[in-house]
Amino acid sequence: QVQLVESGGGLVQAGGSLRLSCATSGRTFSSFTMAWFRQAPGKEREFVGAIGRSGGTTYNYADSVKGRFTASRDNAKKTVYLQMNSLKPEDTAIYYCAATTRVGLRVKVSEYDYWGQGTQVTVSS
Repeated sequence: QVQLVESGGGLVQAGGSLRLSCATSGRTFSSFTMAWFRQAPGKEREFVGAIGRSGGTTYNYADSVKGRFTASRDNAKKTVYLQMNSLKPEDTAIYYCAATTRVGLRVKVSEYDYWGQGTQVTVSS
């Protein structure tokens, strides 16, 4: 079993930055592809970004966040991060951390087996 706990959300003005963290416990962290998803009120959960297993040198991002968001991982701390810069009001959502042992940088909710409880990010205009 794997437990994921997000933190770092909050209220920020447009143009500001936040860094989300996702601490994990349980099985070997380095064997998981890690991802971030988000869900705004009344909308479906959507892919934000993913970082590959082990060395974490492969990435995939949604077009809406490319150039603004950066995922990273610290295997020693069993933690994945999402640095969010140049935030926009449309980035407002609950952000979820997810993990999968499937190979490749998956983008579908159904392809991730483990989820955190989410952290709220609110961007004011």
